[in-house]
Amino acid sequence: MRVITFGTFDVFHVGHVNILERARSFGTELYVGVSSDQLNYSKKGRYPVYSEEDRMRIISALACVDFVFSEESLELKAEYIKHYNADILVMGDDWQGKFDEFKDICDVKYLPRTPSISTTEIIEVVRHKNPTK
Repeated sequence: MRVITFGTFDVFHVGHVNILERARSFGTELYVGVSSDQLNYSKKGRYPVYSEEDRMRIISALACVDFVFSEESLELKAEYIKHYNADILVMGDDWQGKFDEFKDICDVKYLPRTPSISTTEIIEVVRHKNPTK
């Protein structure tokens, strides 16, 4: 079974490892869509700390990940699911219910996030300690 998931994966941390390993446990292959720099800017109003190329390289290096691609648009999720023949879509539970529309083309699972870990909070702490960044 092929599992697909999506994320920005900026300032990589153990929460990312946890969700990717758990996602992989649902199937025999894990495909990961890494949000493009432009998509991240349109979603969050800022560019990621690490470039799209670097984030894709980091995700590609993980043993639990079989294939990485660039996610260019949130509106294309169904197309990505179909294109990569995914059987299961896995997302963090902060997205609970938001992807239920895809249940007609694949199974949809929402996994709990790792408590007390947030990329946004990590970035804010670093910026607060080093305000010139």
